[in-house]
Amino acid sequence: MPTPRWAATKPCRRTASTSCSNLVGGARWPALLDALSVRGRYVTSGAIAGPIVELDLRTLYLKDLTLVGSTRQDPRVFTDLVGYIEAGEIRPVLAKTYPLRDLRAAQEAFLEKSHVGKIGIEIPG
Repeated sequence: MPTPRWAATKPCRRTASTSCSNLVGGARWPALLDALSVRGRYVTSGAIAGPIVELDLRTLYLKDLTLVGSTRQDPRVFTDLVGYIEAGEIRPVLAKTYPLRDLRAAQEAFLEKSHVGKIGIEIPG
């Protein structure tokens, strides 16, 4: 079964969105649900900013949201995901790229958990 287009990884935007994929959780989590449109979908497969979140149940039922935990996938899902990336249909969000010599700064930025997207490391050569 191919990956549904709404489940593809993309950032949650401040404007109304139909879907959101998130690995963070934490204190900012309620804002992600607020950004979803009516009948929106939220998919998570991690909680690097904290596993305990606050949920106003009214947001869930009044907006008719779907919340999905996603850690186990059919093996074809990864192949399909790579295909979407190669076709340019989805792109990972890059928060910042650091040269390898600044790896410590990259790790500190990651631990601050204030970035949106991936932190990249440029390897010379």
